Amino acid sequence: MSKRTRGRHPAFDARDPLLDARAEAELDLHGFGAIEARSAVRAFLESWRRRKARAVVQIVTGKGKGSAGGPVLRGLVKTLLQGELRGLVAEWGLDDGEGGYRVRVR
Repeated sequence: MSKRTRGRHPAFDARDPLLDARAEAELDLHGFGAIEARSAVRAFLESWRRRKARAVVQIVTGKGKGSAGGPVLRGLVKTLLQGELRGLVAEWGLDDGEGGYRVRVR
């Protein structure tokens, strides 16, 4: 189970089974704009929910170091997971490298 801290991304501790689980698939959002990323994340999660319930997948956002205006994708994906896509997600958290999210689909 991931630790939840008010105002911050959920983070994993060393004993988190979601972090230890092998990801079935990875969606790398490097180079995506916000609109493209929103559609890609939705399609990716919907696809994996149909393929294999409870699958663990990785969504790579990067840390935003290459973005001129600062990180965009990490915050966008967090907002999606907490909001409009929460019905597709059983649990999620920031990966241990903080460059993406581990997600268990419903």
